[in-house]
Amino acid sequence: MTSPDLPEVPLRRPGPRGAAEVFLQALRLGLLSFGGPVAHLAYFERTYVQRLRWLGADEYAALVALCQVLPGPASSQVGFLIGWRRAGWTGALAAWLAFTAPAALLMFACARWAPPAGGIAAGRFVHGLKLVAVAVVAQAVLSMGRRLCAERRRLAIALLAAAVVLAAGGGLQLAALLGGGVAGALLCRDGAALPADLAGYASRRAGGACLALFAILFAALPLADALSPHGLVGLAALFFRAGALVFGGGHVVLPLLRAELVPSGWISDDAFLAGYGIAQAMPGPLFAFAAYPGALAGLPAGHAAVWAAVTVIAIFLPGLLLAAAGSALWQSLLRVPALAGVLAGVNAAVVGILGAALYNPLWLSAVSRGADAAIAAVGLALLERWRVPPVAVVVAMLALSLAAAAAGL
Repeated sequence: MTSPDLPEVPLRRPGPRGAAEVFLQALRLGLLSFGGPVAHLAYFERTYVQRLRWLGADEYAALVALCQVLPGPASSQVGFLIGWRRAGWTGALAAWLAFTAPAALLMFACARWAPPAGGIAAGRFVHGLKLVAVAVVAQAVLSMGRRLCAERRRLAIALLAAAVVLAAGGGLQLAALLGGGVAGALLCRDGAALPADLAGYASRRAGGACLALFAILFAALPLADALSPHGLVGLAALFFRAGALVFGGGHVVLPLLRAELVPSGWISDDAFLAGYGIAQAMPGPLFAFAAYPGALAGLPAGHAAVWAAVTVIAIFLPGLLLAAAGSALWQSLLRVPALAGVLAGVNAAVVGILGAALYNPLWLSAVSRGADAAIAAVGLALLERWRVPPVAVVVAMLALSLAAAAAGL
């Protein structure tokens, strides 16, 4: 399913370092991936598909599609599964820990010691990060589109999926993916092929064990909370439930957590909103925000670090367990030859969904004047044409954004 005008580049097999190699790459992403879940997927595509070649574009898009239909943080789930593919379950844990730790530690530090960030300078900084996200996602849409929408039929599926998501305000991603699969089965049966390498994800036994653990925790935590209300177990149950039932990532789960934490007295509304604002400027997954209310709730008991660690694990755990279970089922399904056309349509729909997210919310929230559009275009050119490393692009775009704001442009 690679564009015929692009040479097929062999994938790189696991090296001797295994989980350590995964940890280092994921840590780099955890330190540099600003912009929310859609931008993270773009960073992942650039790192794992284009630069490292750990998996192909079609297989990556299939992983994105799988994680989009599961509750939980999609970008963290994708990184978790890529780590599993590369180095087994230890690689999966290394990928999650390294990608999550920087943001979680920063949120914990802010809750513990730092005053809330604010003012004009902070606002300009966050605005610059939004422009970075626009450039990164635009580059990913172009790259994935060339590979996964190389013909008119798949391009039409991508455009239709984007239109559906934009018309519904982002609320019909699952419907767009299902529609893409149906359209692919009807239109893309000729010339579509399944990924050649299906090995490396969770086995049926491992997937079944993860699904069973998810079911046990989902049922047991609320019961344990009833026996010890307003304690650490109750807080863990609250965050586990949020991670298990929320579709759409961090931007959706944060308002839900506010409705759960503030009225019940875990933290004040002012404290929650301060942390919410800080989280927007953090790299890595927005779910790492859980460290902030966890630390504040644990301060009176003198166990802020323990409570923060528990809330972070609790909110991520259900999505990771479901991702492992889903990957086992996904491998079985991809062994059915008739599914090739379905997968081609779903992959095209993934490109459309990313394109829709590029416009709303990224473009609409970040680009409000000509200078913003010019800075985003410069960032895209640096990434796409000159292949400048992302960290240098982030620094350059932040500098341009701050300079434009200071000049009143």
